[in-house]
Formats: sequence, structure tokens, C-alpha cells
Amino acid sequence: MSFFSRYLPFVAAMALVVVASNVLVQFPLQGAIGGLSLADILTWGAFTYPFSFLVTDLANRRYGPAVARRIVFVGFTAAVICSVVIPPLLFRYGLIEFETAADRLVRIAAASGTAFLIAQLLDVTVFNRLRRQSWWRAPIVGTLVGSVFDTAVFFTIAFSAAFAFAGPNDGFALETAPLIGVLPVEAMRWVSWALGDLGVKLIIAVVALIPYRLLAARWSQPALAA
Repeated sequence: MSFFSRYLPFVAAMALVVVASNVLVQFPLQGAIGGLSLADILTWGAFTYPFSFLVTDLANRRYGPAVARRIVFVGFTAAVICSVVIPPLLFRYGLIEFETAADRLVRIAAASGTAFLIAQLLDVTVFNRLRRQSWWRAPIVGTLVGSVFDTAVFFTIAFSAAFAFAGPNDGFALETAPLIGVLPVEAMRWVSWALGDLGVKLIIAVVALIPYRLLAARWSQPALAA
């Protein structure tokens, strides 16, 4: 039996989360809280991507870290491909207004793939170290650590001027504006995007404990946790 057929639910779930997130990240979240325009700091993708950590943690809990890492590599491949393919398709069919230049797509794909790989492998490692402790500790700590690194790596590579060698900068992202849209501190827009993204990830990390508990309670720990 092949890897894909044996672990199909996890492989399919990871691919679904990655594809959905790459589509939804193109659409800003409309609405406002007080004077804060949510569209300035959030996209719908921020609400789906964190569930990739849930998939990784469930695979780790059920089969151990070796299988979880292989599923991460499936997600990594999907993340890189989707980052290049999905934006042009959405623009072609009139679903988004702006076309992303090819060299920007390459930089975003590099940022997406690098961030995904680092964050998910960190999650696997942290989860495995804590797996024998209280049921909630491994998934919440692993996801929190992974989320921080994912956000920091992606937004830095994709938007920081320091990574201009990886592709052209996004001028709008480098403009300064009030931090998080409302604070009396000026910062580049991409910093506010990163903070908004991280805030949602941390909330989802807590919410995801519910499905994790319900599903993981059915399984025993794998014989080998290394």
C-alpha cells in the first residue's frame, strides 16, 4: 500500500487546507472594529491556514513524527505550487482585481514554502517532545511556536526590503501607516499584516483544541515516538 493511500485522510486534509488558504488569502476580510478596517490587516486565508497545524498534530498523535513529517512535505509541495498557480488563475477569471507579476509570484512562493516547512517541522518536533504530557500541551505549544515562526518567516521574506534579492519589493507593503491601522505608532504595512495574521493564528490554535481532543481521544499513542 502506497504512502498516499495509507494516510489518505491526512494527505487530503493537508492538501485541502493549503489549497483553500492560497485561494482565500487573495480576499481581504471586509468589516471594521471601531476605527480599524479589517481589510487592511486580514484576509480570509488567516482563518483556514492554522488548521494545517491541526492536521500535522493529529498525524503526529496517530502515527508518530516520521509520518507527520512526510505529510508536511506533501503540504510544502502543495504550498509552493499553489502560490505560483492560484493567483494568475483567480485574476484570469476575474475573481481578483490585480495581477501579481511573475517575479513577485516566485518570491511569494519561496516565502510560502520556506515558512511552511520551517513552521510545520518545528511543530512536529515540539509536539513530539511534549506528547507524553497533558493532552493539550503538545498541540497548543507546537502550534504556537510554529505559528510565530510561520508568520515571521513568510512576511519577512515576502515583503521586507532586505529580501529584495529574492524578487521585486511590493511598494504598498513598504509604505508606513499606523500600526494595526489604529495605534499612534508608524510601521510598514506588512508589519501590521503580520501582526493581524499572527493574532488570528493564536486564536485558531486554541479553538482547534476542540476537534483535536475529539479525534485524538480515539487513538492510542504510537509505539515509537521518535
